[in-house]
Amino acid sequence: MHKKKMIWMFLFIVMLSGCSLKPDVAKLYKEESPLQSEIIIPDTFSANEKETIKVILTQHGERVEDADFVHFEIWKQDGTVTYYMEEAFDLGNGVYGISKDFNSDGLYFVKVHAGNNGSIIVPQKQFVVGSLSKSELDFLQKGQQSQIEGHEHHH
Repeated sequence: MHKKKMIWMFLFIVMLSGCSLKPDVAKLYKEESPLQSEIIIPDTFSANEKETIKVILTQHGERVEDADFVHFEIWKQDGTVTYYMEEAFDLGNGVYGISKDFNSDGLYFVKVHAGNNGSIIVPQKQFVVGSLSKSELDFLQKGQQSQIEGHEHHH
């Protein structure tokens, strides 16, 4: 009887040791490093002059100098201005931008579509040019999502 117990215990220990993790097991799995962004809006907008909206892309804690793609789309909340998705220009050092005219006061949205090494992000930011109309002010106070987000053009 004692011998049977010893055999079972031995088999149990062998089975447990087969389940132990190898010290380098983490290297067998792909480490995710998502793309990060910071959208930069100009402090002021001048009438009849193009303004540049920028995005800084980082991944693995470093700036992404040659992203797979970067596109901008910009629209005014009331639907009167729409700049459909356009490829950004590379300003260097992980900074990408687009220049547009903002001759109409109001609430705008910018959406950046960016991808690099399998990571795709679509951050969005709102900004104000000049002053807001009463309806735009109401929109912000209610905290609604923009009704004009139907710009889903894929590449």
